[in-house]
Amino acid sequence: MTERGPLRLGFQLFPGFPMACLTSAIEPLRAANEITGRQEFVWKLVAEAPTPVRSSAEIGFDPDVTLQDLEAVDHLYLISPPTAEFADPRRSPAKLRWLDRTGVTLGAFSGGIFPLARAGLMEGKPCSVHWCYEAAFKADFPGIEAREVTILREGRRITASGAGAVFDLMLRLIEERLGRDCMTEVACWFQHPFVRDADASQKVPVARAGGTTDNLPATIRDAIRLFETHVEDPLRIPDVAAAVGLSGRHFERMFKRETGQSPLRYYHHLRLMKARQRVLYSNDSLREIAASVGYMTSSPMIRHYTEFFGVSPRHERRLTQTMRRAPVRVEAAE
Repeated sequence: MTERGPLRLGFQLFPGFPMACLTSAIEPLRAANEITGRQEFVWKLVAEAPTPVRSSAEIGFDPDVTLQDLEAVDHLYLISPPTAEFADPRRSPAKLRWLDRTGVTLGAFSGGIFPLARAGLMEGKPCSVHWCYEAAFKADFPGIEAREVTILREGRRITASGAGAVFDLMLRLIEERLGRDCMTEVACWFQHPFVRDADASQKVPVARAGGTTDNLPATIRDAIRLFETHVEDPLRIPDVAAAVGLSGRHFERMFKRETGQSPLRYYHHLRLMKARQRVLYSNDSLREIAASVGYMTSSPMIRHYTEFFGVSPRHERRLTQTMRRAPVRVEAAE
């Protein structure tokens, strides 16, 4: 019987990538190697250029190999902010498509789903998209199904919505390769609180209520789901109450008790939060954004946005773009 080689993983980094996703991928694999005393997993950091890539925390990482030189890998995961673009928009997507043709499993963590989709590698395949980026992703890629699960494995595509989901995904890879006992020991090394099912839903905060939607009564969750699926064409609150089987007054009282807000105010805030995702993570015009969240014109949306967030959408977009470009300067102590 021939000896099995290690599982070979690559992590392609884009400027501004979430560092927590990278460490959540590597650390469980390192622990599994230490526990077994074998190199069951090996990994490389990949970038488009051979120069250091700075994370969102402004910590630089030296790549082990450029994307064009990458070979002999079983999995490749893209890690990036949602605004990431390929430095070489012709050769880099072509290389990813070549890796796909050779049988490499391709995936994305957090905003990495954006460049993976831009490379044309998610057509006809559903994916996990972090709730923070959902509105922007659906605007950019209306033909790709974005699901609310933390991890989605669809053939040779694996997507994970955030750092916690990445850790869970690595635990699954460890379990499949080394068994449940090893996976459990790795989880306990890091005091990982629980191992979620592969199809677990994302934790989504209830706007200004200090909780998450999964802890709400089913009736209120159903109402919020209706709100979320009717952002561009807002529903009347009495119609939502009727849809979840409650009278208007009972619905108002129950919704406010569970969320701290009236249904109308919650719905209004939800639409503004969706607008903000597109302000921060897309290049859509304010007119397009306003229409996407149910406003006839941009002026009232801008006014409500400024009242709610304390900054106008134009100013927040400019400020965010400036911060992404500016290096962090550390002043010397006097």
